[in-house]
Amino acid sequence: MTALGKLFRTTTFKLTLVYLTVFALFAAFLLGYFAFNTRRLITEQITDTVNAEITGLSEQYRLGGIRRLVIAVDARARRPGSSLYLVTTFTGEALAGNVTALSPGILDNPGWTETAYRRLDEADDHRDHEALVRVFQLSGGFRLLVGRDLEERDRLYHIVLDAGRWSIAIVVVLGLAGGLFVTRRVLRRVDAMTETTRTIMGGDLSGRLPVAGTGDELDRLAENLNVMLERIEALMHGLKEVSDNIAHDLKTPLTRLRNRSEQALRAAGNEQEYRAALEATIEESDNLIATFNALLMIARAESGQARDNMKEFDATEIAHDICELYEPLAEQKGIKLKVEADGATPVSGNRELISQALANLVDNAIKYAPPKPGEINGVPPEIVVRAFKEGDKILLSVADRGPGIPEADRGRAVERFVRLEQSRSQPGSGLGLSLASAVARLHGGELTLEDNQPGLKSIIALPRGGPLQNAG
Repeated sequence: MTALGKLFRTTTFKLTLVYLTVFALFAAFLLGYFAFNTRRLITEQITDTVNAEITGLSEQYRLGGIRRLVIAVDARARRPGSSLYLVTTFTGEALAGNVTALSPGILDNPGWTETAYRRLDEADDHRDHEALVRVFQLSGGFRLLVGRDLEERDRLYHIVLDAGRWSIAIVVVLGLAGGLFVTRRVLRRVDAMTETTRTIMGGDLSGRLPVAGTGDELDRLAENLNVMLERIEALMHGLKEVSDNIAHDLKTPLTRLRNRSEQALRAAGNEQEYRAALEATIEESDNLIATFNALLMIARAESGQARDNMKEFDATEIAHDICELYEPLAEQKGIKLKVEADGATPVSGNRELISQALANLVDNAIKYAPPKPGEINGVPPEIVVRAFKEGDKILLSVADRGPGIPEADRGRAVERFVRLEQSRSQPGSGLGLSLASAVARLHGGELTLEDNQPGLKSIIALPRGGPLQNAG
């Protein structure tokens, strides 16, 4: 397709043609209306002038008879730029005036009419002129004709029409030129966006649509698409990292499974040793299944599939349920687990996912607590789970007295399969904080990690829900 063909097929050019056609029709209607009213106004002025003259001349006839009328008509007919006058007998014989020829039958029909005529002082001119005349019947059978030439009216009318034609022609030419100019600018920007999309489809996810900085609809579209591309790039980067992490982190437990099975086949000599090997294999398999379940739950949260099960509930109830579930485990490690809540804390979301996210935070707090009960820097070990309101947010926090996470590592800690140095000796897959962060984002909130001085404070901030139906 040629460049000109592309221009003509664009929506911008088609819209320009539509608007240009509408504007041209409107301009033509406006100019035609103006020309029509100009013609009508001149006609009304002519009729007013002629009626006034007929009234005056008929008064002359009434006062002085035909002789006085003839003298008056003769005097007026000699003035420069005078109207048309003619006085005839009932047989049509001319008595006075400046008209020599009229269309046949004009004098036989009293009233207004347009007729061709010739003036007396233009006897050598064989061109017929047009005039608007009125024939008035006088007493005694005499007829009086008074009229005005229409050349001035027709000239002005044609001037307006010619001006209208040229104006419309200029509007069409300028409109087409402006439409081509605007279309080419828009087409250049669209072509630039198309080229960028081809680059992205080719595998380069770092490409971004150009933004002209004008703030128009194309800029707004490009900005929104760029945000989407950034999100897609981040997801693809995360997918690559997850794939790499799965390849590395799951290779170790699978290798252990194989080695244990091989060791059992080679070295086990009795049923008890075989049973121990199978139990270790089952335990390792359960850990792998838990890891895959966590990955599936994270994927479900990040894809938004869990939005189907959103409902209103009280986050305080979740805090109490999780603490009741983990309280025996905390007591085994000599840690006090308690709940603090500000009454009802309404949240709209997926109760199962939010419960799992809070459970992960509590599990991490217990897992990384000091191995021996006692005081840390003079502070007894405890884990505090809080559910409270803060503005239009509901906050679920878990504060512990463990080693905490250095500020520089808090951003990495929420990534999948990330195990910090202080946590490598502990069991786990490095997915707990990642799942909590994904669940928070699913609900329009966020997970933040803060210093508890000492220890770590993990906070899930969620949008506040409406009033609970059965609260209290």
